[in-house]
Amino acid sequence: MQTFFQYNWMVREQWYEWCGDISEEELLATRIGGVGSILKTLFHIVDVEWSWIQVLQGKPDFQEDFERYKTLQQVRELDAKFHTEVEPFVTAWHEGLEQRIFEDHLPDGRIVTDAWGEVMRHVIAHEIHHVGQLSVWAREIGKPPVSANLIGKGLINSLPGKA
Repeated sequence: MQTFFQYNWMVREQWYEWCGDISEEELLATRIGGVGSILKTLFHIVDVEWSWIQVLQGKPDFQEDFERYKTLQQVRELDAKFHTEVEPFVTAWHEGLEQRIFEDHLPDGRIVTDAWGEVMRHVIAHEIHHVGQLSVWAREIGKPPVSANLIGKGLINSLPGKA
């Protein structure tokens, strides 16, 4: 579990660096699919990850307004702020949390239950999905995307000579 969060954080950082060479106009341009733009997609990834982790911990969740984070620097600062709350939860993850039950009370009165392990995997898959959208948009503007390859990122150093 932790490896995939670390992978997502690493790739997200690489996308921020990639965005550094893109004009603000291009970062905010309306795109087909996703949540509307490159920058808004990065904001959405950060906000959703933080929200799910907050909810699992029984902490208050609130929706940030993208209008307050319309620059790359502002999204990066929000990410850094939220990361201080997300990372300790992820790094403390253990097998005993996998089957804990999360209850979501929907506005229509229904109650949906999911295992914490399923929610955590959803958070991972959510980001990977949106990174795929970023990759398509990168190609549309004629710039190579960040590599999505997990291999070679040094996330698992258990091989001899890799510590």
